[in-house]
Amino acid sequence: MFGRMAESVRRLLGKPGAVDLRPYTKLLPAIEAEEEGLRELSDTELTEKAIDLGYAELPYSPGDLVNLCAVGREAARRTLDERPFDVQLLGVMALLDGHVAEMATGEGKTLAGTLAAAGFALRGKRVHVLSVNDYLARRDAEWMRPLYKMLGVTVGFVSEESTVAERKDAYVCDVTYAAVSELGFDVLRDRMVTDVDDRVVPEPHVAIVDEADSVLVDEARVPLVLAGAAESMPADVEMADVVRTLKPRLHYEVDSEGRNVQLTDAGIDAVEKSLDGVDLYSEEDTSVLPQVNLALHAHVLLQRDVHYVVRDGEVRLINESRGRIALLQRWPDGLQAAVEAKEKVAVSETGEVLDSITVQALVMRYPTLAGMTGTAMAVAEQLREFYEREVAVIPSNKPNIREDHGTRLYATREEKEDALVARVKEVHTTGRPILIGTQDVAESELLADRLREAGLESVVLNAKNDADEASIIAEAGTHGAITVSTQMAGRGTDIRLGGSDMADRDRVVEAGGLFVMGFGRYPSSRLDGQLRGRAGRQGDPGDSIFFVSMDDDLLVNHAPETTGFQTTAEGEITDEAWLGMVDHAQRVSEGQLLEVHRNTWRYNKLIDVQREVVLEHRELVLSGDEGDRHIRADRKERHEELVEELDAEKVARAARLITLYHLDRGWTDHNAFLSELREGIHLRFLGRRDPLDEFNREAVPVFKGFLDEARTRAAASFEELEVVDGELDVSSVGVKRPTMTWTYMVHDHPFSSALETLVGRLKGGRGSSSGTN
Repeated sequence: MFGRMAESVRRLLGKPGAVDLRPYTKLLPAIEAEEEGLRELSDTELTEKAIDLGYAELPYSPGDLVNLCAVGREAARRTLDERPFDVQLLGVMALLDGHVAEMATGEGKTLAGTLAAAGFALRGKRVHVLSVNDYLARRDAEWMRPLYKMLGVTVGFVSEESTVAERKDAYVCDVTYAAVSELGFDVLRDRMVTDVDDRVVPEPHVAIVDEADSVLVDEARVPLVLAGAAESMPADVEMADVVRTLKPRLHYEVDSEGRNVQLTDAGIDAVEKSLDGVDLYSEEDTSVLPQVNLALHAHVLLQRDVHYVVRDGEVRLINESRGRIALLQRWPDGLQAAVEAKEKVAVSETGEVLDSITVQALVMRYPTLAGMTGTAMAVAEQLREFYEREVAVIPSNKPNIREDHGTRLYATREEKEDALVARVKEVHTTGRPILIGTQDVAESELLADRLREAGLESVVLNAKNDADEASIIAEAGTHGAITVSTQMAGRGTDIRLGGSDMADRDRVVEAGGLFVMGFGRYPSSRLDGQLRGRAGRQGDPGDSIFFVSMDDDLLVNHAPETTGFQTTAEGEITDEAWLGMVDHAQRVSEGQLLEVHRNTWRYNKLIDVQREVVLEHRELVLSGDEGDRHIRADRKERHEELVEELDAEKVARAARLITLYHLDRGWTDHNAFLSELREGIHLRFLGRRDPLDEFNREAVPVFKGFLDEARTRAAASFEELEVVDGELDVSSVGVKRPTMTWTYMVHDHPFSSALETLVGRLKGGRGSSSGTN
């Protein structure tokens, strides 16, 4: 009664709450009743029964839902030797209704997602299962292929290594698995094609997002970028060498949050002297100061083995929410080059941005959107606000008996480290496997060294060896194992007690199961939960505990007070008020991340509207006769002349290529304008004006004449067309595509981002440089 009342109140107030599972639960007995009869069918008959479900529209009726789940359960039993639990079927039904299913680690999200994807596909919908990386996309597609086949559904996958032909083959399948970034890059490339047959991504129908909170929230603001017109930007090695000599507090100061750095007066004098007396604030040359700030930012605020690693002579960013190498991610080019100069490695290619799309805009293309994750309720508000999705909390198959201990708080990092090592030593004597979660690469390696000094050998999983992550995680439950890892989100492999073959399972269970220890709390409680959730899988025993110190970044950056506490002899702070401050700091951090998400969404909303206008017109030109019709109207005499000399088909093709070129060229230029506008718009705060309002006020009128301008330029180019060897030479009027394109991801933080100050036109002020999130 009280549960129903609470739900009613939540809905009345517009608060996000869990989806009512009772309509699904009522169907479980009927599903089980079908089981015995289905077992008597041959494989062919079972497939035919699944295909019969395709003769109706979505949504599934209760009777068809029973049949789908019953057939799916029997097909999984035959092909995978796995009989889906009732709770997994609840997850299937929730996904088919377009919800985000919260299912704990080890509860079988992959199988639930497969049956839901098949359910959509059987009703004629094209399904994209979006993963967090190529490894999981390939693994899940190949792992589930026999099940899909028995259900009469085709499946494929796309990875970074896929050729154009392989991508086309994968996308024509009923169900396609792909990393969300890889799908985004394909969408961006499709937006630049000049022939309909060159597109690879079909019209979107259904997206099922794995690790939905990570993709839809943590990475929602990440722009996927298509760049072209490659050229190298020379790295300013001299500038890197200059800032390398500067001393903290004497020559530069870093703010309390570690996000901004600026030169002191002594620093300005030192830099100007090192650069042969150049005036950093000269109005004649405004290019030097931004270069200094870029180099200073790269040297001071971006740390090797924390924000990036150097591998195979390249600077590679670390994905903050996953602790892995972000192969396709980079900083905007000036900062990327500055870091490469700092590390004395070859400078990567750069060029202009042709187009971009945020992860949020990418998934919002799908009329039907669903997702799965172990930690959805913590972001239920954002899922409702940005995606209009509700969370269905699926109960675990077996009760969770993991014991979650309170946070242990210490005065200093050293004392925290001592306490954790002592606890590891104590637990290790029992033979229990131990998983230690750390914040970054450097921390994981330092902690592993500290454990080694104490006689405790461990296996380290971080961005430097993430290629081995599946095998490392698979053995993390082995008797006596100690594993030190960065972020656990999206690792995708269960930790089974006793190791991958579970040979020692009984011994590990008797010892108490997996013990998870966090070396610091994360910026988001969800990340804590993802680490903690590695223990207690499927009713297994387990424990979790987090060790925090007052000098952790979380508290230094987000706690209102970090002095005045009392400690025990071991440096532990036991006062409940101070322990509560850890939770407070985490909530502040989460609030800031939410505001970043909101700002990004608001900023990109206008850009998405303008982009959609261009794309709709581009589609008319690409697949219809819009370009030829306009040019025929605007340049009638020249058009008739060329038709008479050649033929109508060749003129139409030339008109299409020219019109597409000016649309794409215009959008690239408009993108650059919007970027320039945004770089300085946050300074409107100084005039007490809302930067978002100011951005919209200036961006809207500039776009008003966009299509007319592109049409005018296309007509002018057509007028100058030359006939060469019986063909219309569009290159003679400057219609040339980039000789090379490439894709990458960048961080984004509108209106308060580091790079808006860094690469802005710093002509006044005293060399301020801001850091990224």
